[in-house]
Amino acid sequence: MLLFDAPLPDKVGLIVALIFGITVHEFSHAYSADQLGDHRPRALGRVSFNPLRHLDPIGSLFLLIAGFGWGKPVPVNPYALRPGRIGMTGVAVAGPLANFALAALVGVAFRILQLGGLLDAEFPRLVVASVVFYNVALALFNLIPIPPLDGYNVVLPLLPARQAMTVQQYAPYGYIALLILVVLSYGASGGPLRWLFELAGGISRFMIGA
Repeated sequence: MLLFDAPLPDKVGLIVALIFGITVHEFSHAYSADQLGDHRPRALGRVSFNPLRHLDPIGSLFLLIAGFGWGKPVPVNPYALRPGRIGMTGVAVAGPLANFALAALVGVAFRILQLGGLLDAEFPRLVVASVVFYNVALALFNLIPIPPLDGYNVVLPLLPARQAMTVQQYAPYGYIALLILVVLSYGASGGPLRWLFELAGGISRFMIGA
């Protein structure tokens, strides 16, 4: 479903979720890289909660038009990390973990606000629930081991060096595979990513106590 076809609470929830979600996601990559020894992200101003540091113009445009988007990738030098290239796994997984953490915090806020009677109106209730869902979905999506997603950079350093070099040769084709995956997943059936949306729905319902 395109964003302009979605109900208003979904539109607001998706935009809020991805602005905050992309910001904490990219901040976490930058912060973890900085803590592990690569200080270039800090020098570039990426260790920041300012969304303007992390939002990509094209990715933001796609967010408004198509309902999905992306942020500016954080440049990381794996050879500057401790303890070597395996440190890249920690940097890569930090982004999705940050989205799970953000979803959990908003889920707790949802329960507190609901107990206080502040979410009796349908619109704010659906918006907050959407923020939880889309952050969970963003985390799960990024854990798919297809380049340039984080899952690829989580798995690659765990492979033996020779196997990692072989896998890296096919990395440029990851963008094509990812585009096909996303395009096929539009529509009511959910396509190849239906499992992801269903899993994200189950996790987000658990977080908000629905």
